[in-house]
Order: sequence, then C-alpha cells, then structure tokens
Amino acid sequence: MLMKKIYLSKPGIICASGSSLSEFWKNITEGNQASIKKADGDFSGRTFYTAQVSVPLPKPVSVRYDSRAIRLIDFALNQIAPDVEKAVSLYGAERTGVCVGTCDNGSELSYEAHKKFFTENHFPENYNMEMQSAHYNSSFIKEKFSLKGPALAFTTACSSGAAAVIQGARLIKAGVCDAVIAGGSDVASDTVLLGFDSLEAVSSSKTNPFSKNRDGITLGEGAAFFVLSKDPLDESRILLEGYGESSDAYHMTSPDPSGDGAYDAMKKALESAGLSAEDIGYLNLHGTGTHLNDSMEAAAVDRLFASYKVPCSSTKCMTGHTLGAAAAVELAACYEAVVMNRSKEDALLPVQIWDGEKDEELPQLNFVSRESAVFKKHKVRHCMSSSFAFGGNNACLIIGEE
Repeated sequence: MLMKKIYLSKPGIICASGSSLSEFWKNITEGNQASIKKADGDFSGRTFYTAQVSVPLPKPVSVRYDSRAIRLIDFALNQIAPDVEKAVSLYGAERTGVCVGTCDNGSELSYEAHKKFFTENHFPENYNMEMQSAHYNSSFIKEKFSLKGPALAFTTACSSGAAAVIQGARLIKAGVCDAVIAGGSDVASDTVLLGFDSLEAVSSSKTNPFSKNRDGITLGEGAAFFVLSKDPLDESRILLEGYGESSDAYHMTSPDPSGDGAYDAMKKALESAGLSAEDIGYLNLHGTGTHLNDSMEAAAVDRLFASYKVPCSSTKCMTGHTLGAAAAVELAACYEAVVMNRSKEDALLPVQIWDGEKDEELPQLNFVSRESAVFKKHKVRHCMSSSFAFGGNNACLIIGEE
C-alpha cells in the first residue's frame, strides 16, 4: 500500500490528438485519426505515417538550447504553470522537483552539428554536448520555474514517462520533495523513424493494434506533465493510487512472449493500490501494433483480468506512439476518464480504432469501439495505464478519485 497520498494535478498536454486536455479527450473518445498523415520524407527518401503536432510552437521565453522537443515541453508546461506556482508557494522551490522521461535526446540539434563537423571539420560555435544530453529537458524545466529541488531524467524507452511519474511519487514518499513536476516528452524525429524502420517495426499504414493484419507502429510526438503533490492543488482530487515495475531482461528489443513481466508490473500496481482487477473501470493498453508486443500484452491482460473483461483500448491509433511521452499522454487519458465519468451511470471512454479483424491466436479483449464508446451502467473510479518498453522495461500506473 502507498504510505502517503500522492495527488495529481490536471495535466498539461500537447500531441497530435490535441493541444489541450479537452481537445485531446474529444478526439480520443470520437476516434479521430485525422492527425495521422504521411510524412514528407526523411534522409532515406522514404515516407512514413506519423502523428505530428500541427499547431504553432512558440519559442520559450528563456531557453538555452531551442529545439522542437523543448517547445513541446514548454507548451504543455504553460498549461500547468498555475499549479506549479501554487506548489512552490506552498512548499518552496527547494521542495519542488522535476522528473522527465524521454527517448530522443536532442537529435534535431546534434544532427545539424555533426553534419557541420563532417563537412567542415568543426562543430558550430554554439554547440555544446549538453544539447543532446538526457538531462537537458529536466534542467530546462527546473530553470523555467526557478526550482531548487532534484531534477532527474529517465530513458527507459517507451516506459520513460511512467518511470518519471513513479520516481516523482517516490521522492514525495521518501520526504525528499513535497511536489514534483513529472511526465514525458518526445519528437518523431528522422533519427527515430529510421531507427524503428531498421527494426522493421514501422507500419506501412496507420497502426492497427491487436488485428491479425497488424504490421507495426505509427510514431508520434508530444508532451504531457502533471504536478504530483502531497496535498491536492485543485478540486479534482485525483490520486496516483498505485504503480508497479518489472524488468524482463529477455531481449534488447523483443518482449518476453509469455507476458510474465507485463503481468508482474500490472499485478504489483494493483497490490500497491490495494485494489482488485474488478475495480479497474478502464485500461489504457500499451498496444503498439507490433506482432510481438500485442501478443504478449493480450496474454498478460487476459491472465490478470481472467474473470472480468475490463473495457480497454490503445489510444496510439490516434496519438501515434509518442515513445518517452507515451505513458504520460496515456495517463492523461486515464485522468480525464476518471474526472469526466465521476458519479455518472454511463461511462464515455477512449476508443480503439482498428480494422476489427481478430487475431484468433490472441485472447480476445473487451475493446472500446466507436459503437460502444459509452458503456452503459459502468462506473469508472479507477483507471490503469500500462507501458511495456524495449529491454523489458515494464511499468504500470493506477489513478482514481479520492
């Protein structure tokens, strides 16, 4: 059981599905895939389907190294600035920390710098290795709000955002901090696209999770951040109720086919929250659309929810796979699912968009569809979000109303 209550503020979010929480919720409950489009091209001359942010991203007022990744972070942070200021007012800058998950560490800046090095035999005058360091995102946030608490970075592939939220909670529980800005961010850079393509993991069409016709992921970009605190900062009074982590150490990129690691992370989350599987009103799946991940995840979910077909969906079919931001973006979906369905008899939930062609080799899950987006007589007091990353870095978060 969690020893201290950990409250979550309303999240700040930007991704292909919306540049505000309300727009994001509308699109993921309506099944809007309009933001997934073919990219113009990349270094190889190929094109890919990607889910990219289309709204203008202003340059932050004060930033040492400007990049698209930093602009996404700043856009999301500006939405939660009042809660950050309230936390600092309550606890002080020394007691407010930062935990950020990300995968792409400044490739946008380092590519241009290295291109100049290889063509002119020297780096640009303003080039600094910190530009492509994992910690610069957390440093930027600390500097933006003049914080003096710890600032940590997490790069556990697709579970990075969840790792950041979990560590933020641990900092509060341990008495190191009273509040932590926690979340994740990432960009759909050419480096990332080509990397996943080299693994034959990128879908030739819009991602199609859990279908027998699935053939890979659709990459996306975005940022989502919460203020975690020991006291409620707003009227929502939403709690981070539990979390669980595990490590397969099975393969560098392939998940353990048995799903044991994923199952362990979800089971630990339930145990830490003091809940049973039947208490979960909605499950946000990792659901990447790759053969191995979907197969493993379906087995783990079926095992955990053996006697209860929990309503579930993979919102990556609308947001794309936002990598280091994915867990935070999907936790935002769970946050809104709890808030929007509070005290309602019929629950509106995020939908899964796929071709409906069942893979008979997989356990059949209770997917939320456009037709069943409103679940009749269904209470949503607790939501679970799972993230299963390269290297077997598995993480699961559970949130609910106080």
